[in-house]
This record gives sequence, structure tokens and C-alpha cells, in this order.
Amino acid sequence: MPEFVPASRVTRIKSSPSVAAAARVRELKAEGRRILDLTVGEPDFDTPQHIKDAAIAAIGRGETKYTSVTGTPALQKAILETLRRKTGQQYSQAEITIGGGGKQVIFTAFMATLDQGDEVVIPAPYWVSYPDMVLANEGTPVIVSCGEETGFKLTPEALAGALTERTKWVILNTPSNPTGAVYSRGELAALAAVIKDHPAVYVLTDEIYDEIHFGDEPITSLVAVAPELKDRVLVTNGVSKAYAMTGWRLGYAGGPAPLVAAINKLQSQMSSCPSSISQAAAAEALGGDQAFVRESVDVYRERRDAAVSALNAVEGLQCTTPDGAFYAYVNCAGVIGRSTPDGRQIANDEDFTLYLLEAASVAVIQGSAYGLSPYFRISYATGLPVIEESIAAIEKAVNALA
Repeated sequence: MPEFVPASRVTRIKSSPSVAAAARVRELKAEGRRILDLTVGEPDFDTPQHIKDAAIAAIGRGETKYTSVTGTPALQKAILETLRRKTGQQYSQAEITIGGGGKQVIFTAFMATLDQGDEVVIPAPYWVSYPDMVLANEGTPVIVSCGEETGFKLTPEALAGALTERTKWVILNTPSNPTGAVYSRGELAALAAVIKDHPAVYVLTDEIYDEIHFGDEPITSLVAVAPELKDRVLVTNGVSKAYAMTGWRLGYAGGPAPLVAAINKLQSQMSSCPSSISQAAAAEALGGDQAFVRESVDVYRERRDAAVSALNAVEGLQCTTPDGAFYAYVNCAGVIGRSTPDGRQIANDEDFTLYLLEAASVAVIQGSAYGLSPYFRISYATGLPVIEESIAAIEKAVNALA
């Protein structure tokens, strides 16, 4: 049998750190260890019943065939109305694309636009998949460090310094995974002013967590702040996070018709269309009763407040209060350089997360996976008792360091 040699697009990327962390947790649980898992980026709630009922009804009606690559009329209508409500802009059917999750939509957007050497500006901390999606599609990630001093957000000055004649995309993720940071209207307007001076640059706004926010005002989209950029912005979203539908795999985006046509052309060759049953469920999620979203956000807020308070009480750790999503990004600089009870030095945040897994049976993800150290990410998309027990175990492990 000849030796298998993968394509270069495979060898230049790495596996998702969050997926790897989840796999390691499953392995340890299979070995009989009880692991307190704070790695999982998905709601612990069940999909609301009215959404499941819509899927069941679609099956009963025999809606189990291929759909258009651009989705069913019901889902198109729901997406167009959602985009209008969130951005204040009118989109047409030719300006929307639907895929097997927001992740696929973003990957396909890069596939449709990037050639070798094209640059994509990615603020760090970033969702772990952005750089590798760019690399897989022959682009060059340009990482811009956005520290705690700027609220983990990209500033106009930093953006201007990162843009070149090779820049194809700028990524904005608000609310952010992993930090929960949210861009204000003023901050988006300042970034838009820079982008306006670079007419060849597109912006991908990843708004998958936009329904999970803790401020008094709704999350603002770049398109709402700077509608003159509408023909250069791809607004990506989905139903996974807000509606507890991660396994349904349904994402969507609104953007300029030529870009959307290129994405849909690729989608037609990749999977023809998303699941017809998931589309029926997503149409109900977007267009139906929104009580679940409001109620779940109240629960996340309670968990956030408990987690941040408890983490800030641990000597050596510091955590800013996230404004959205269901993650906290914890500064662990205060434990770097200390030693474990068996004499091993904690040299970086990866060492610390491994120590927590071994000594406290708590699984978190190291900040280096998100491009900014020394931090670690926790998810509070899990029950309050697990959060409280986990942080108590973290505190005990930290106190054992020399």
C-alpha cells in the first residue's frame, strides 16, 4: 500500500484545540475519571420544544428532499427578516447564503475569495478556527494582538497598521469567543472609518453570539453603524448558540450578491443544500417565539456573575467581566513561574491548564490556543453547581502551588 501523503492544505493547519480538548475530556471520562468540563462551547439547554415540533411536522409533511442551495422559501423569509431587524438594512434573496453551520459558511467564504498570499486580519484573542481556515484556503493570517488594556478589542490604530495592499478580509467577532467582548457603536464607527479608506477590503462579522449579551442595548452590527459598507460586509450568524441547536448544523450569512453567488456556487458542489429538516427548525427558531432566548440569557448572566466573582477571589487569577457570549477569559499571569507540589514549574498557560486537569480534574482551554497568553478560557454554558465546584477545585489547586 503506498504511503498516504495529504494535500498541503491539510498539513499547513492544525486540529481545533477546542475539539482536541473535548476529545481529551471524553477519553478521561471513558477511563472512569470524573472531569469537571468547562471547555464546551455549546448551550447545556435542550432545543426548545416548538423548534423540535417544527422539524417533526416537516418530516410528517414529507419535506425530506433536496432544497434549493439558497434554502427553503420559509427559511429565506426568516433570515431576511432577521437581517433587516438586526442591521436595519434590506437584503434580497440573492444576498443570503445558507450552510451547514456558521463554521461552514465562513470556511466557504474564504474558499470563494482567497488566493495565495491574500491576507486576513484577525484580532487576537480569536476563535481558534479563524487562522486555520485562512491557511487551508491559501491565505495568510495577520494576527493583531488586542490585549486586556483595550478590552480585548481591535482599535482603529491597530487596524490601520495591519492593513496592506494584500489585505482581503478583516474579521470582527462580536460578542467574542473567547473573551465575551462586545464592540460598541462608537468603536464600530471608528473601525468603519478606517475600512472606508481601503475599498478593496471586505469585512466578515461573526455575530453567532449576538443574542447572548448582558447590556441594556441590543448588540450592534457593523452594517447598522456604517450602512455604506454593506456591499463589503458579510454578516454571518446561525442558530447554534442562541437556540441551543449546535447539532442541527445550520448557519447563514448576508452579504453582497457577487460574493454570495460565489459562495453558493461552491456550496452547490460541496453539499447541494443544508438539511431540509434543519431548515424547517431554523425557520421556526428565527421567526417563532423568542422567550427561550430571553430566559437563557438570564441564566447565563447569573452563571457569569458567579463565575467572575469566584475567579477573582482566587489569588493569582484575574477575570474581566464579559459583556456577551458564555465565556470568560481568565488572566493567569499570577501563577506563571510557580511550582506544582511535585516540583514542576508552571512555565506558561498550557502548563497551567494541564496542571488543572491533572490536579483538580477541571478541563479548561489555554489562552495560547486563542492567540493571547497567559490566559485560559472557561465556558459557563453549564450548570451553576458545576461552575461553583470547578472554581473551588481551581482555587484549591492554585493554593497548592509554591
